[in-house]
Amino acid sequence: MKRFLIFLVLSFVLVVGVASCGGSKNGGGGGDIVVASKGFTEQDILSELLAQQVEAKTNLKVERRRFTSALVTHEAITAGKVDAYVEYTGTAFTVILKQKVISDPKVLFQRLRDGYADKFKLEVMEPLGFENTFAMIVRGEDARRYNIKTLSDAVQYTPQWRGGFGYEFVEREDGFPGLAKSYGLRFAQSPRLMDLGLIYRALLLHQVDMINGNSTDGQIARLGLVVLKDDKQYFPPYEAATIVRQETLKKYPDLRKAISPLSGRISASEMRQLNYLVEGELRDIKDVVREFRVSKGL
Repeated sequence: MKRFLIFLVLSFVLVVGVASCGGSKNGGGGGDIVVASKGFTEQDILSELLAQQVEAKTNLKVERRRFTSALVTHEAITAGKVDAYVEYTGTAFTVILKQKVISDPKVLFQRLRDGYADKFKLEVMEPLGFENTFAMIVRGEDARRYNIKTLSDAVQYTPQWRGGFGYEFVEREDGFPGLAKSYGLRFAQSPRLMDLGLIYRALLLHQVDMINGNSTDGQIARLGLVVLKDDKQYFPPYEAATIVRQETLKKYPDLRKAISPLSGRISASEMRQLNYLVEGELRDIKDVVREFRVSKGL
């Protein structure tokens, strides 16, 4: 009986060992490389775009993973759990590298590329062609009623309003604290911290009066909302660019050839349309991305 138990234990250890050796590097899935999303619609679309592009142009299998924020996704790629994802240059520069805002997109990009290579062994590839900056958004009816076009215009009304902002926006160096200081924004109550998936609904239901969104959100035009102009140019450039581990590029030389054709291929209006197709028409992301790649000859 004792020998039989020992045999069972050794068999179990052997099975576990083999299973662990056969899994992907992050403990599941089974892809050659892992492409990540930061956890909202646009990121899910861009992640799928990267994945489909790699799968179509190489023999690599791609595992998709979804995270919740810039910091969490960055930690995953520096830990080797992720190989590539799309980041926004202003976010990477101010939040990850903790540098002061630079308004010139070319200067910012070059310093970001150098900083990521030196500090993290990550390559920042050429931007995809569009910028997704923070957008301070109000209801269209309020913008017309008060003739508000800019953030400076809104300052006189915000003391009677309530703000509704995402958790990350309130905590970020380039988010609400600096914006409020730059413009002198004050609200009737402390801003309501909200999940980004609920923030537009809260605005439409008059639970809040100003929210933060993204300039390429498909819901802005669909819901008749208005983006207030950042007339003091507080926000830095936020060009979308693919981040890839240098080690992964060396291991799979074809990966660069697969991703590079995406640079400069997506305009802001095209990104808004892609977001709308997913959020407004409830289209499947894989289908939307596949059709976009065909339309672009990718």
